[in-house]
Amino acid sequence: MAQIGFKSNAGMIRDNNEDACFVIPSHNVYVVADGVGGNNAGEIASRTAVRGVAEYVTSASPEECGSPEEIREYFIRCLSQVNDEIYQMGQKHKENKGMATTVVIAYIKEDTAYVVNVGDSRAYLFREGSLSQITVDHTYVNELLKNGVITEEEAEHHAQKNVITRAAGAEPFIKADFFQTKLEKDDILMLCSDGLYGEVDEQKLTEILDKKNTMSGTCTRLVEEALRCGGRDNITVICLKI
Repeated sequence: MAQIGFKSNAGMIRDNNEDACFVIPSHNVYVVADGVGGNNAGEIASRTAVRGVAEYVTSASPEECGSPEEIREYFIRCLSQVNDEIYQMGQKHKENKGMATTVVIAYIKEDTAYVVNVGDSRAYLFREGSLSQITVDHTYVNELLKNGVITEEEAEHHAQKNVITRAAGAEPFIKADFFQTKLEKDDILMLCSDGLYGEVDEQKLTEILDKKNTMSGTCTRLVEEALRCGGRDNITVICLKI
């Protein structure tokens, strides 16, 4: 059984928190979403996404999926429904037009983590003092980086580094990525919005995760560090210790 911690904070600059997270320990499903859109549309999008995932999971448990392929299909269907709901809301109410949200979902079954994502909210694995990113960001800057157009250093300070290329609710159809990774005892799986990793460098994230705190304490420390580094965005993090 995993030990769980989670925390969300509006940050130092934003008035409202457009991030949302949800933990469903009974089904071993964990979700982080980071909304985009004017007014409070981003907030509506992220909350709609986590609520939609929760409802989907509680109405038909992923436990019933046998193979990794079935698990993938299950969560792709789930995100497709979520996408549809947010997209329709954006079409219907003109004040919500253009609203969308990143989503990262982790599902743990036996000794494997299955991760589905769209956008730039991330999943990381921390094992024995080292941190590795599981997900791949769907961002304009990451596309440039992958194609060798810009360097890592240029990506860090790129003017458009917040532009995401995929999100739930942005288009009528959604294309999500799926990853699976083996877990070992004492691994920490971390899901977070860009408000965390955008402020706190990997070395510092590693240091905090390595501190042997409770998962709640670890999440508190991570958020405090992001605030200390400027807190220019909403910050959300879920940590699971295996």
